[in-house]
Amino acid sequence: MTAADKVVDRAQAAARAAEVKARGDTVVFTCGVFDLIHVGHVRYLEYARGLGDFLIVGINSDASVRELGKGPGRPLVPQDERAEIVAALGCVDLVCIYDEVRPNDTIAMIRPNVHVKDAAYEGAQLPEADAVKQAGGVIRFAPRVDDRSTTKIVERIAKDAR
Repeated sequence: MTAADKVVDRAQAAARAAEVKARGDTVVFTCGVFDLIHVGHVRYLEYARGLGDFLIVGINSDASVRELGKGPGRPLVPQDERAEIVAALGCVDLVCIYDEVRPNDTIAMIRPNVHVKDAAYEGAQLPEADAVKQAGGVIRFAPRVDDRSTTKIVERIAKDAR
């Protein structure tokens, strides 16, 4: 199976999640932009995979990244390429792209046992918390890898270019 084969639409991800759960295994879901993959992403996804048997990663579409206000020119990498790169990681079982700014509809479809967020959100009221609860899941927070982000990489490249 190639990385591209692991990129599916939300309905396919939901069907696969239902199969995994039917056999008694744990489905983990996490999501993000994943614009320029860095060590923080890798550690985050490895942590998420360690919480269950099957990891589905939602990728923000290009349109939703622009709505999130990540900055001018973002995303740097088109959604299909970002999805394929994330799918190539050994800890990731499936990837789907979603258009909403927050993954509530995607969570409602996939119904994961565990939804993973970065520890930076711990203690905050998560917009997707109700969707996770209604799906019967729990939220877990992945340890933060300080000073590792696409935004910081872009800032460093811009500074070095000056």
